[in-house]
Amino acid sequence: MILYLKNVTLGKNCKFYGIPIFNRSYNSKITIGDNCTFRSDKTSNLIGLNRKCIISTFGENSKIKIGKNSGFSGTVIGAANSITIGNNVLSGANVLITDFDWHPIDPKTRHTNIGVKNAPIVIADNVWLGINSVILKGVTIGENSVIGANSVVVKDIPANVIAAGNPCKIIKKLE
Repeated sequence: MILYLKNVTLGKNCKFYGIPIFNRSYNSKITIGDNCTFRSDKTSNLIGLNRKCIISTFGENSKIKIGKNSGFSGTVIGAANSITIGNNVLSGANVLITDFDWHPIDPKTRHTNIGVKNAPIVIADNVWLGINSVILKGVTIGENSVIGANSVVVKDIPANVIAAGNPCKIIKKLE
């Protein structure tokens, strides 16, 4: 009911453990596919959650699109531009996905939005994002890839690889 009032498009058979937070800016769009799961209750994931799921758009025309059969545990998704998440994506506990900087680097304007940059994110089908990973602006992660725990993804990751680290790098190709 809350998602309907916030004009969030929700697919069939989605499950919510605890109450996530959805913030949709005027004239922006949040679309969630069928059979998605959002775990916001601290006891809903045995590895432990630091926070609820938070799905937010920041500004007109920003978009978040989540495909079918995807799961999120304490995941924060913040879009000023566009974040597209494919089908069958697993987002481990406490993952952050954001397509903008949130604050400028210049200390004189840090309390404003002046100079904040953004770039779209695409996470393809069958991707697994490990616990505490951070996916930053302008990144594409190819299908079937795995991002290791505590990774910071600042550049594109191709399909069919395991990548990890800060910054995230390919460590193995999948067959």
